[in-house]
Amino acid sequence: MVRGAALGAVVGGRSRHEDLSHIRRPPASEIARLAVAALPAILLPFVIRAAVVEGVATATEVSTIGIAYSTIMGLLVYRQFDWARLKPMLIETASLTGAIIFIVGCATAMAWGLTQSGFSRALALWMADIPGGGYGFLAISIVAFIILGSVLEGIPAIVLFGPLLFPIARDAGVHEVHYAMVVIFAMGIGLFAPPFGVGYYGACAISKVSPDEGLKHIWGYVAALLVGLIVVAAIPWISTGFLPY
Repeated sequence: MVRGAALGAVVGGRSRHEDLSHIRRPPASEIARLAVAALPAILLPFVIRAAVVEGVATATEVSTIGIAYSTIMGLLVYRQFDWARLKPMLIETASLTGAIIFIVGCATAMAWGLTQSGFSRALALWMADIPGGGYGFLAISIVAFIILGSVLEGIPAIVLFGPLLFPIARDAGVHEVHYAMVVIFAMGIGLFAPPFGVGYYGACAISKVSPDEGLKHIWGYVAALLVGLIVVAAIPWISTGFLPY
């Protein structure tokens, strides 16, 4: 919610410079009708969550369930594309997957190199010596995980650095849940931060936008996410205030 508000501020600021006179406010009856029509699509996140929580599929496998559900809805309910388009769509998906897997493979190879070199342990020891107590450790963790998130794939980075840094965070007086939120948010920023962000290039490949073209538009959103992250890091209650213990 904090970072959503920050992104909303960016969108609101940019919309002030757009001509919105041609946009009308739809009546409540039209909104209700469209909400009913959109209900099958809106249910998709709940289907995905139920499949993971109930143990039907892992977080990776559930993507296949989501694709199958979306395809069935598109073909039988919304009828936005016909069966003849399935083959070219599958071919394009396979080629796009190859490009993204190549990017992820390079990131995984870098993670292996960092493991073999002992970099992860050296970085953890260096971060433990940063002055400033818990907030100093959080500050350097934000910088470190933004950089790591931009050059590594998320899971290898967490596997490499999580077991080393979470005990240090606990010793510095940082709650484990609070630190987890900071780490995940920082890696999320790094994932889409040019010029190395793996997710940034994946998103550009999916949307068929040149990475060079996207550079001039993304920095405002990155800055908003960074401000939201700083707020979350500075106020532990946002992460831990609703815990049952």
